[in-house]
Amino acid sequence: MQKFFLSLLILFPGFLYSQSLTPQSVKTNIEQYAAGFPQEKMYLQFDKPVYAPGETIWFKAYLMQGIDPSMISTNLYVVFADENGNILQPVVAPVVQSSAKGNFDVPLSFTGKRIHVRAYTKWMLNFDTSFLYNKDIPVIQTKATATKNTSLQAKPSVQFFPEGGDCISGINNKIAFKAVAANGRPLDIKGTVLNSKGENVADIKCIHDGMGFFYLEPHAGETYTAKWKDEQGVNYQTPLPAIKNDGVGLEVKIANGTRGFLIKVPENTSANFKALHIVATMQQQLVYMAGVNLTSTNVTGGSIPVSALPSGILQITLFDSNWIAVAERITFINNDDYHFDPEVGFSALGTSKHGKNTLVIDLPDTVESNLSVAVTDAGVGVDSSDNIISHLLLTSDLKGNVYKPFYYFQNNSDSLQQQLDLVMLTNGWRKIKWEDVVQGKMPQIKYPNDTAYLSLTGKVYGSASDIRSTGLLFMVLEHSKDTSRQMVQSFLDKDGNFSNPNLILFDTTKVYYKLAGTGTTGSSATVTFNPGLIQTPSHIYANKNPLFYLDTAEESRNRFFAEQQAQLAKFLQGTTLQGVTVKAKTKSPLQVLDEKYASGLFAGGDAKEFDIANDPSAHASQSVFTYLQGRVAGLQISVSGAAGGQPSVIYRGGTPSFFLDEMPVDVSQLQNMSMNNVAYVKVFEPPFFGAFGGGANGAIAVYTQRGGGQPAEKGKGLPFKIVTGYTGQKEFYSPNYGTFDERNEQADMRSTLYWDPMIITTKENHIIRLTFYNNDISNSFHVIVEGVSKDGKLTHVEKTIE
Repeated sequence: MQKFFLSLLILFPGFLYSQSLTPQSVKTNIEQYAAGFPQEKMYLQFDKPVYAPGETIWFKAYLMQGIDPSMISTNLYVVFADENGNILQPVVAPVVQSSAKGNFDVPLSFTGKRIHVRAYTKWMLNFDTSFLYNKDIPVIQTKATATKNTSLQAKPSVQFFPEGGDCISGINNKIAFKAVAANGRPLDIKGTVLNSKGENVADIKCIHDGMGFFYLEPHAGETYTAKWKDEQGVNYQTPLPAIKNDGVGLEVKIANGTRGFLIKVPENTSANFKALHIVATMQQQLVYMAGVNLTSTNVTGGSIPVSALPSGILQITLFDSNWIAVAERITFINNDDYHFDPEVGFSALGTSKHGKNTLVIDLPDTVESNLSVAVTDAGVGVDSSDNIISHLLLTSDLKGNVYKPFYYFQNNSDSLQQQLDLVMLTNGWRKIKWEDVVQGKMPQIKYPNDTAYLSLTGKVYGSASDIRSTGLLFMVLEHSKDTSRQMVQSFLDKDGNFSNPNLILFDTTKVYYKLAGTGTTGSSATVTFNPGLIQTPSHIYANKNPLFYLDTAEESRNRFFAEQQAQLAKFLQGTTLQGVTVKAKTKSPLQVLDEKYASGLFAGGDAKEFDIANDPSAHASQSVFTYLQGRVAGLQISVSGAAGGQPSVIYRGGTPSFFLDEMPVDVSQLQNMSMNNVAYVKVFEPPFFGAFGGGANGAIAVYTQRGGGQPAEKGKGLPFKIVTGYTGQKEFYSPNYGTFDERNEQADMRSTLYWDPMIITTKENHIIRLTFYNNDISNSFHVIVEGVSKDGKLTHVEKTIE
C-alpha cells in the first residue's frame, strides 16, 4: 500500500519548532506507528436481511488491512446476542485467504425483535473498540409481541459540528449540522440561529438527509441557540457549542485532484498558534506534512494533491507549535479505483416451482478474487444499511451512523461528493491518539495477533526429571461429533511445552494424555491445553435504536416465510396425523462414511467422495492417484514419467493440498500407501478452507481403515481434559430436484435459495457456474455477489431477476 504514499510527502522546513520535537522526529514516529500497529477492519455479508426463529444465519467475513486483504489474523470471533446484549452464542472460525465463514441458528424459542452481531479479531481488541464490526439483524416473529413504544419518549435531535472541531470567536466558522428523528432516520428541518439578544445571525436549512451547514462569526462571551421546526412543524431549540476565545479554524475545500485547505486564527492569537504544522494521513500512512507560518497574517491556505491516492478517508490534522493537535478534518477521496465488476447473469432460469437455475459469474482472467453469493426470494428485500464497499471504505472508519451509505458510491459526480462531504463534517474519526504518537509513545499490546490456527498446544506441569526423561506426550483425541478416536504424539521442550500445529481443533474434543514411559495411569504430571482461544465477553452493548429499512411489503413477505417455516418445523418435530407414518430420512452410504471419518472443515463440503473399502476396483490400483485418474473433472494426474517416481497432480490449474487422516502430508506419502489401508477418499473442489494458505487449488483427503469404528480401550483409564476449538460449521442445504431424495417430498419454503460463501476465481478458473433449484412459491430472485480481489479491490453486484 505504501507505493501510493511515498511520492506525496512534502516537508516545508524553516519555521519555529519545539526543540524536543521536529518534523523529522514526528515523521519517524508516525511511520513507526503505521508499520508496527496496522489496523484491521472487517465486513460481514449475510445471506439475507431478516430471519425468523429456527432459521440459520449464514455469514462470510472479509478482513482488510488498509486497502489490502489482511494477513494479520488467523482467527475470527463472532458473538451473537439478543437486543439487551445477552450472549446467545459465540462463534470462532479460521481465517483463510483473509476471509472466514460460519453460521448461527436462531433459537426456536427466541422472542426478541433483533439479534446483535459483533465480530472482531484478537488484534482488533488492542485498539478503540468503537471500530469493531457491529450489526443489528431484524428477527420476524409469527406472533406480535408487546414492546415499549420508546419513540413516544424519544425526541428528534440536532447536533452541531464546527469544522475543525471548535467554534472560535473572531473568525468566520463553518458549522455543519445533522438532524435525526426519534427513530434514528434523517430529519428535514428548518430554522434560525439566534444570539442572546434574539437576533437572527444564520439560517438553518437541510441540504441532504438531515444534514447541512451555515457560517457564523461569533463574538467572545456570546451564546447562540438554534430554533428549528421538524417535518410536522413542532418547534424545538438547541444550544450551539460553546465559543472559544482563541484557537485555529481549519476549512477544507473539494477540488479536482486536490484538497484545498484554509487556516484561520483570530487577531492577537496566542504565540503557539503562529507556527503550525499540518499533517495528512490515510490508513495511518503519512501522505503530506508542511509547516504553516502565521506570524504576519491571520489567514493562509494551500492544497494537498490527492489524485494519486487510493480511495478512502484522508485525515487532515493541525498541530500548534508544541505539536499538540488543535484542529482536525476528514475528507473522502474517491478516485474510482476501488472496485472490479464481474458479469453476473443466468444461463438457465427457472422461476417456476422447483425450476433449475444456472448462475454465471464471469471475470477477466487477470482478476483473482474471493467472492460470496446469496440468492433469495426477491420479496424479502435487501439490506440497504451497508455493503462491502460502503463499509470497508467509509463506515468502518467512522463513529456514528450513516444513513444508507452505499448511496454515496453510485457515481463520482460533484453533487454526490458534496453530499458525502457533509457526512465527513458530521461524523467522528479518532483512530489516532496524536498526543501519544507524536511523542513516540506506542500502544501497549494486550492481545498479540494470532499467527496460528487453534491447534493442540499446551504445557506439561510436573517434575523436571519426568519431562526431561520422557520428552514425549501421547494423546488420544475423542471428537464430540462421534465416538471416533485419534492418537497423536508431541515432543516436549525442556520446560514441558508442546505444540502440534498441524492438528487443527474443531468443536469440543476430549483429550486423554500420558507421558511416555510412565505407565498406564501416567505420572503426577498434569497437562494444560491452550489452543489459543480468547475469552468470550459475558455481555456486549447493543444499540437500543438500530435502523432497519424494510418497507411494508418486505416485512409482510418475511412474515409469510417465517410462518411457513414455523409450520414446517412444527410438523418435522413430531406432529402426528392420523393414518400417516413419518419416517426418518435414511442416510446414504457415503453420508454415513463421511460422518464416520470426516470432522471439522473436512466434513461435508463440495467434494467428490469415494468409498474405497467397498469398491472392488480400488484394490487393483497401485495407489490413490492411479485410482483417481479420470474420475474427477479438472483433476490431472500423471503417475508415470514423473521425476523420482512421484506423481504430478494438478487440479484446476494448481497443485492441491494433500491430507492423510486430516493431517497435511506430501504427495509421496499418499503415493506409497497401500490401497488395502485406505477406507475413504474426498477430493475437495477449490477452494478448501481446511488447507493452510487457503487451499485455492482444492485438496485430496485420504482416510485409513478404522475397522468397526472406535478403538474402545484406547485411552481408557487415562486422565483427560476437554479442549474447545473452532465452532462446528454446517453445510448450506440446497435441494437437487433432478435426483431422488426423500427430502424433496417436503414442502420447500426456503427464502434463501442459494448461499456459497467461498468462491475463488483464478486465471484458469474465472468463469463460475452455480446451479440451484427454486422453492415452491418464488417467482423472482434477488442476487447479491460481493467480494475482494487479490489486490484489494471490492465488488458489490445486486440484481433482481424475474
